[in-house]
Amino acid sequence: MAITGSGSLAISLSAFVILAAFLLKGAAETVTVEGQNLATDNVSVIEGETATISCRVKNNDDSVIQLLNPNRQTIYFKDVRPLKDSRFQLVNFSDNELRVSLSNVSLSDEGRYVCQLYTDPPQEAYADITVLVPPGNPIIESREDVVSEGNETELTCTAMGSKPAASIRWMKGEEELTGETIVEEMYDRMFTVTSQVRFSVTKEDDGVPVDCIIDHPAVKDLLAQRHLEVQYKPEVKIVVTYPDGLTREGDNLDLTCIAEGKPRPHQINWLRVDEDVPPHAVVTGSDLYIENLNKSYNGTYRCVASNTVGEAYDDYLLYVYDSRASDGAPAKIDHAVIGGVVAVVMFAILCALIVLGRYFARHKGTYFTHEAKGADDAADADTAIINAEGGHNNTDEKKEYYI
Repeated sequence: MAITGSGSLAISLSAFVILAAFLLKGAAETVTVEGQNLATDNVSVIEGETATISCRVKNNDDSVIQLLNPNRQTIYFKDVRPLKDSRFQLVNFSDNELRVSLSNVSLSDEGRYVCQLYTDPPQEAYADITVLVPPGNPIIESREDVVSEGNETELTCTAMGSKPAASIRWMKGEEELTGETIVEEMYDRMFTVTSQVRFSVTKEDDGVPVDCIIDHPAVKDLLAQRHLEVQYKPEVKIVVTYPDGLTREGDNLDLTCIAEGKPRPHQINWLRVDEDVPPHAVVTGSDLYIENLNKSYNGTYRCVASNTVGEAYDDYLLYVYDSRASDGAPAKIDHAVIGGVVAVVMFAILCALIVLGRYFARHKGTYFTHEAKGADDAADADTAIINAEGGHNNTDEKKEYYI
């Protein structure tokens, strides 16, 4: 019994030593693990494409790396794949990395995947897989196929079945438009987006493209396009076919009315404003012909064109000149030349005034009155007075009579 008891004690001591050694080893491993870092990255992938998950370890001490799915089922344990899903394939395995690819990704594969490192305690890092679903081809619709100028049109664009929700932009030619957007959530976190845009059109918008542009992380350059069809009233212009110059008495006059619109003008009329068209004037479609002009035909001649949108007109003012009138256009007054001539004349007048002023200033001391003529040759003052014209030498002839 003593022997037996000693044996039992020896076994107990041995077990204690083994347990202590294991605990010491565990403590040593825990210290080593503190220098290890486990890392991974989140992944965004388009539905149907391939996602890659990378579990990376820094300073690994031969600890085991494994990858778990969102349900915490083991996908890979080291380089072994327990999960029966052949879409998972090992890309790389080493002491520092476990890299796995997942092909043909679907919405059911979305979730949080776990990279796990067997240490004490175990380390975990998380990789979120986000599945992107691009929208289907956008559909653009118009409230009406044809719109008249000045009216408002409305276009609607729809992007169906995307994840996340798409955004829609509008462009009319080079101009960006602002639309009203409605986002509708569907099943399985899918979205349908609808946008409407309204604007008034002009004739310049005819044939201009309107683009519905889809912005989504899973797709680029996705758009739908519609060309505007705008109807507008005619644009009218009168062209003088004959004569080239002045319209003179006895000449003939030939006018052509050019009218463009959408739809094409269905009616073109000629009239004379406030008066009747001369009786022998000939109207042939868009042409007006008058022969042997005279001044009684003077007036405003108007061409009126109309279509289903409206009507418009252009006027031609007829003035019949004398038969002797020059073909050349009346000479235009050159105001610059006239101004130059006036300036030269004024300068000449000014110069003349200056010269005359200087002349009178120089001869101011030798100017004599009519009465003093001949007085400068007299010997004295009395003689000068007697000799001067109009002086007192004729005093004897001047007599006064008193009655």
